[in-house]
Amino acid sequence: MIRTFIALDLPETLRRQLALIQHMLPGGRAVAPESLHVTLLFLGEQPEHLLAEVDSALSSITAPPFTLHPAELGVFGGDKPRSVHLSLRADPALEQLHARICRAVAGAGLPLPRRRFIPHVTLRRYAPGEGSAPALARAIAAQGLIAASPFPVAYFSLMRSRLRPEGPAYDELARYPLTG
Repeated sequence: MIRTFIALDLPETLRRQLALIQHMLPGGRAVAPESLHVTLLFLGEQPEHLLAEVDSALSSITAPPFTLHPAELGVFGGDKPRSVHLSLRADPALEQLHARICRAVAGAGLPLPRRRFIPHVTLRRYAPGEGSAPALARAIAAQGLIAASPFPVAYFSLMRSRLRPEGPAYDELARYPLTG
């Protein structure tokens, strides 16, 4: 069984900007800069033979490259924060790519999660009871508007996630270019 997800990579310049922001956020555990990404679909633990079907289905997706725009910092979990993230501006091309990926994965025989797709980059994670909503709100307000540049999306990837005590490590299993 392999723990997998489908994601968009980030350019190095954005990773460096986000690493600086991470240091201004209190508590929790920062996501390693090299691990920052946008999750398109979490697949969970899957057998290798089924991932071969997923790979084949993802390889058949055609979509044009597009540009994403960072928006603002936010918190998932409300009064009991689970994570701080950078949200991305709504984008029809991203929504269409996500829908195509969902159809391909479902066609390969995997059940789809029932979560709503909220495009974001997780910056910090908090254990239950660890994050303080007021402290995070102050830290986020102190950041002001995020001046991160739009970034091009030219491919998406099938990723493996290996859980470790110091945090997950990610490996790219396959890359799918957007050629339109």
